[in-house]
Amino acid sequence: MKRFPALLLLLALATATAPAQEEFPIPPKRTNAPKFGGFLGFTPAWLKVNVDPINQVLVPAGGAALDDGGMWMWGGGGAVYAVFVPNLRIGGMGMGGSLSSTRVDEFGVRKDAEYEVGYGGFTVEYVVPVMDRLDVAVGGMLGWGGSTLTLRQSDGAALTWEGEWRRYEDPSTGSLNISRQMEGSFFVWVPSVNVEYAFLGWGALRLGVSYVGMSFPSWELDGEYDLIGVPDDVNGNGFQVNLGILLGTF
Repeated sequence: MKRFPALLLLLALATATAPAQEEFPIPPKRTNAPKFGGFLGFTPAWLKVNVDPINQVLVPAGGAALDDGGMWMWGGGGAVYAVFVPNLRIGGMGMGGSLSSTRVDEFGVRKDAEYEVGYGGFTVEYVVPVMDRLDVAVGGMLGWGGSTLTLRQSDGAALTWEGEWRRYEDPSTGSLNISRQMEGSFFVWVPSVNVEYAFLGWGALRLGVSYVGMSFPSWELDGEYDLIGVPDDVNGNGFQVNLGILLGTF
């Protein structure tokens, strides 16, 4: 019975100290904390680019059609969180990809076509924390890019130093070997929505969708001559599915 007052005293002390323990700061949950730091990443994508306007002239000219299913884009980017606006990050990215086709006709003449699309620029995204380790980033990119169509033809004959000088002196002796490059430069805008999951404190996976828009084209032939009359729908526009492996702080 003598221990009962001592137990009451201990219980009273524990009750008295409970409010004081609740006053200690509790670390905020990750979803409530402003983002900081930055990342770098490898970001391949699949661009559904429209090649029908090219195939409509390429096939009648004796070439093989380009695959109209889309093209793989390869590239990367990075960003850092801005200190003046919570969860806003700024950075940059660049992407590029190509399609090609080859055909050898009944006379043994080989015709190759290669279509390239590339772009890069400045990115701005606002990150919305959904739950622990899971974020949604909404934003876009503004920059510059272009598309290039290269056409090559070869008759399969061996090329020699003397032969090339004879063709330079007298073009009428030239072979069927030709190469032409039509290059368009564009202003590029890419709105995007990405879902990012941080599987580690320093690593995250990204999956998202975007639209690649190219405007205000300027076309050149072989990098020297202005090219006019290019149809407006020959560009790198298209919807894009983005993937990514990001390394940094999340």
